[in-house]
Amino acid sequence: MKPVQADPFNRNCGSRKVLDRIGDRWSVLIVLTLADGGKRYGELAERIDGISQKMLTQTLRGLERDGLVTRAVQASVPPRVDYALTDLGRSLLDLVAGLEAWATTHLDEVEAARARYDAR
Repeated sequence: MKPVQADPFNRNCGSRKVLDRIGDRWSVLIVLTLADGGKRYGELAERIDGISQKMLTQTLRGLERDGLVTRAVQASVPPRVDYALTDLGRSLLDLVAGLEAWATTHLDEVEAARARYDAR
């Protein structure tokens, strides 16, 4: 297969879809939640406050489709479904951990900027 010349500034380029996936807030939070190992669907739903069942399912499917997450169904009653990062998904950990660190470090500054903006 011929390598693709990626150009995320081109709306038709697949790299833009990759950026959309890994830049989505739910994807970031799922990747961070799976950083320390596989989790069941319910564990993900419990950890990620505010995510709806529909969004969790859609996001997990998208991450699985993109090769970032694996889904393993265990033969038990009721069936147990575990999600884990693939090697490709683990390659995102430094990036998303950096985003989390930046957001938590600069939260006060961002909130102060928002307050100044909103006061105008």
